[in-house]
Amino acid sequence: MRKLVLTLTLLATLLATASDIKDRSDLHEVINQAATIVATRVPGNTEIGAKSMSPDDPSGFVVITDVIPDAIIELRYYSNYNFVGSRVDGYLEPIALCTREAAAALKLVANDLREKGYRLKIYDAYRPQCAVDHFVRWTADPDTSTRADFYPLTRVKKTLFPQYIARKSGHTKGSTLDLTVVDASTGEEIDMGGTFDFFGNVSHYKYRHITREKKANRRLLHDTMERHGFKHYPDEWWHFTLKNQPYPNTYFTFPVTQDSLPR
Repeated sequence: MRKLVLTLTLLATLLATASDIKDRSDLHEVINQAATIVATRVPGNTEIGAKSMSPDDPSGFVVITDVIPDAIIELRYYSNYNFVGSRVDGYLEPIALCTREAAAALKLVANDLREKGYRLKIYDAYRPQCAVDHFVRWTADPDTSTRADFYPLTRVKKTLFPQYIARKSGHTKGSTLDLTVVDASTGEEIDMGGTFDFFGNVSHYKYRHITREKKANRRLLHDTMERHGFKHYPDEWWHFTLKNQPYPNTYFTFPVTQDSLPR
């Protein structure tokens, strides 16, 4: 039994670190589109001031690249390469939004990492409630075409509740981020020993069956985020929430697009 468990563990690790299971070319286009937006966009007001007063009010939000221009935006749910297998409801542009407070704290993270030769890559930030609803519907869909990449050890998608998928998400409150670290000189992600949105134990921050180097890479992200006011979700090495988030009880509904923000 112990040997079987170890074999399954190693299999999960290999699957989670594979980079050519499925065509990811769509992600390059998403990154390029996001970079074009950064290059042509006139940044909005990033100073903490105006507050959101209702779930459909984005007054307290900013575009992250207005605050951190060199952040790489690989918005997975705008792409087709994600566990749903298509663009997710509510993601109208490849931009990352979050509360002004979260962006201010994340800027300190970016500054810290930049001094060490790294940049941030954002997979997801603010997530509208309609996107969460899309995830919930997906768990009831019999299609399993994305299983090999994201949940190879899970046979029934509904069992992903509530560890990885829930009817309410912290992302919808605007101060939760999914992100990683890239080498500033190459633009390549540093190896975290597992891929974003892989539903399995290898994604746990303290997963043991990876190399010291990969553990150190996870620790670099984890410790830098915590040093600047974020707390991590133990089951996902990439997932962090601002400890003093400004809207702890509000699940926002506006879509992910520049047009949502005040001008």
